[in-house]
Amino acid sequence: MRAIDLNGVTWRKSSYSNTSGGECVELAPNLLPLVPVRDTKNPAHGTLVFGVDAWSEFVGSVKGQAQ
Repeated sequence: MRAIDLNGVTWRKSSYSNTSGGECVELAPNLLPLVPVRDTKNPAHGTLVFGVDAWSEFVGSVKGQAQ
């Protein structure tokens, strides 16, 4: 597996993250066709990288569970 250079990536905090320190997730939507995801509180602990299709399916599944 090759390393992905995430230097200079613009991170965006999820709209579902809150300001009281819980559930803080960031993603970098500007690195298509990949979607890097990390914990806002611990960005040095690593990043998960999804393909766009896998990320879209995940988000769709989560939204379906919330209803």
